[in-house]
Amino acid sequence: MSANTYNDSNNTPRLVVLGGGESGVGAAILAKAKGMDVFLSDAGTLAPHYADELRRRGIPFEEGGHTPALILNATEVVKSPGIPPTAPMVAEIAAKGIPVISEIEFGGRYTTSRMICITGSNGKTTTTMLIHHILRSAGIDASLAGNVGRSLAWQVAEEPHDVYVVELSSFQLENMYDFRANIAVMMNITPDHMDRYEYKMENYVRAKFRILQNQQTSDAFIYWEDDPVIRRQLEHVVTEARRFPFAEYEEAGAAAFLDADGRMVLRTPAGEFDIPRDDLALKGLHNLFNSMAAGLSACLMDVRKDDIRRALCDFEGVPHRLENAGTVNGVRWINDSKATNVNSCWYALESMPDNRSTVLILGGKDKGNDYSEILPLVRRKVKAIVAMGKDNAKILDYFGKEAPGIPVADTHSLDSAVEACRAAASGGDTVLLSPCCASFDLFKSYEDRGDRFKAAVKALTEK
Repeated sequence: MSANTYNDSNNTPRLVVLGGGESGVGAAILAKAKGMDVFLSDAGTLAPHYADELRRRGIPFEEGGHTPALILNATEVVKSPGIPPTAPMVAEIAAKGIPVISEIEFGGRYTTSRMICITGSNGKTTTTMLIHHILRSAGIDASLAGNVGRSLAWQVAEEPHDVYVVELSSFQLENMYDFRANIAVMMNITPDHMDRYEYKMENYVRAKFRILQNQQTSDAFIYWEDDPVIRRQLEHVVTEARRFPFAEYEEAGAAAFLDADGRMVLRTPAGEFDIPRDDLALKGLHNLFNSMAAGLSACLMDVRKDDIRRALCDFEGVPHRLENAGTVNGVRWINDSKATNVNSCWYALESMPDNRSTVLILGGKDKGNDYSEILPLVRRKVKAIVAMGKDNAKILDYFGKEAPGIPVADTHSLDSAVEACRAAASGGDTVLLSPCCASFDLFKSYEDRGDRFKAAVKALTEK
């Protein structure tokens, strides 16, 4: 384990940061800028550019392990979201009664900028990017933060903006207490990260609903009206924020919906306007909801209707989310690597044709998946399944029993999965990488999985 020198010679507040990725380094930089005694500790190895940033600013850090004597004297700890609360070092910190917060909580203390915060099991990245695109297109000084873009704390310290569009995972929300979202957006809630939440759905739901804490009467809560989990939880949650639900079709109180003429209607206190659904850049039911949530957010930010309309119609989409990777010999290859849970795969399959022309790639690090949610769509739309992972037993067993007419290939690398897809697909078919699982068994991240998939498809075109 290597550590930089630490000097405990002052009485200033001491902030310890656990985790040396984007959020952790950003928190350390902000703490340094605010005159705190700061120390960063990472059990792994810091990326060289992050280590360089810390050295350049004179911020002490260690990597390769945690030194309790340098951590347990903290006034407060900022924990990176990927570190579970059950981690031994976190448990020791909690036993000492030292407050543990997230980087978003920390960054939010030092800015009065408006916060548009998006969470949900699926669709949050696309919605986040879409809101940001609308605001920037309208000339608003908006920046991305949270799960996408740069660290909020880092930006607050060195590159402040008027508005932050923040994608929030349940992991980030766990350690947020006083942070206030001016606009909170909840796309949906379906089972995800059950391994993190003791396989109890109620724990996951409570974490998601932390996005509403501290909202005031001038704030807004945008959510999917027809999500059964959200509706049920709202019966037990008190929020002062104004509610703006969206739904597929018009319902009482709906602020966004599809009318009988196929036009997306947006309705807020400032007025009402509509956009033909066919003109929207993003296709599919899930993307209709993403467009509704983004459009409502923009309306509540007083963006001109023409600017909203134009931006919703020229948005180019998000990498690794139903991304066209290419067509080879008449077979379309789709990269949906960001589908790391079953519900996200459901939305991808929902957009596929009904003629059983889809070859579906599933697999990776299972997070307590229940595949019954996608079973009807698989039976109706999928001609073959290619399982790709170190251990595919659960996928092979489930679909072997529940969809015996659909062949399932067992592969343990990307190359073998692509070859199995080539063998199963013919002209007019679609190969859909929508794995339902995390990527960490064979890949560094879902981005790495998607990038390597796209590279493999590109290589096919060059053969």
